[in-house]
Amino acid sequence: MTHAARTSLEGRPAPAALESVHQALRVLEVVNRCSGGVNVTRIARETKLPQLVLARAVEQLIRANLVTPIGPDAYVAGHALLLSETDGGEGRGHLHETLAWVRDAVGAAVYVARYTDGEVSITQYADGPAAPVVEEWVDFRVAAHASAVGKALLAQLDHDDRRDHLSRHPLTPFTRHTLTSERVLFRQLDGRPPNTPLLDLQEYALGTVCAAVPITAGRNPECVALSIPVPDPGRLKQAARILQSEAAAVLLALIVAGSTRRTARRPEDTILSTSA
Repeated sequence: MTHAARTSLEGRPAPAALESVHQALRVLEVVNRCSGGVNVTRIARETKLPQLVLARAVEQLIRANLVTPIGPDAYVAGHALLLSETDGGEGRGHLHETLAWVRDAVGAAVYVARYTDGEVSITQYADGPAAPVVEEWVDFRVAAHASAVGKALLAQLDHDDRRDHLSRHPLTPFTRHTLTSERVLFRQLDGRPPNTPLLDLQEYALGTVCAAVPITAGRNPECVALSIPVPDPGRLKQAARILQSEAAAVLLALIVAGSTRRTARRPEDTILSTSA
């Protein structure tokens, strides 16, 4: 956990909305070092976090089952953290539980995607009978300009890396709503308010709308996304707002799970379903 807390966002500034993740990791590092438990006074002294910030961080960790109260203002490592440490650092169970919880909260299938070796890769997803995944009728790797996942990843690249990606994957129109102008796409990526979701309004597939929130748990750009198989702007707006509020929980789960390691496997080999 010490390594995760220090290197989770190495070389990459943290979005303001996800600053709580860093604060929670600092608390978690202290709790994890003290196997017999630690009180809030010591946590405050070692993290130097203000009282209200510390209280929010502890609440977030308890909710994620990463910290467990053992008495008035005293805590030990929670079940999810112990699981991640005894499972070769993977912590798959906790990550799956987090994605399933977010799926139920937004009422839609949710995904985690990463930009690795110049390509878009869906690494995790959580679906269910009432939250079906989007049909991948065109490989996501060639549809970054048309998908919320792809836009959220491209938004984290610099201008030259974006141009390199689009030189390999041209802006092909998949529906009548697909953006085919590089200038308009870049303006959309750069002109949005910080930390707001990227949207796919039937650009990838007719009848499906998506939203994605950029997150970063390692060296490679990542995002968490959702898809709704109905073009309902009101429902998408509400779901996107919830997704944005829970992005920090997904980022924390990714860091604890140690899932930021590079992988040479194909996207279809790395997808882990958490269907209900």
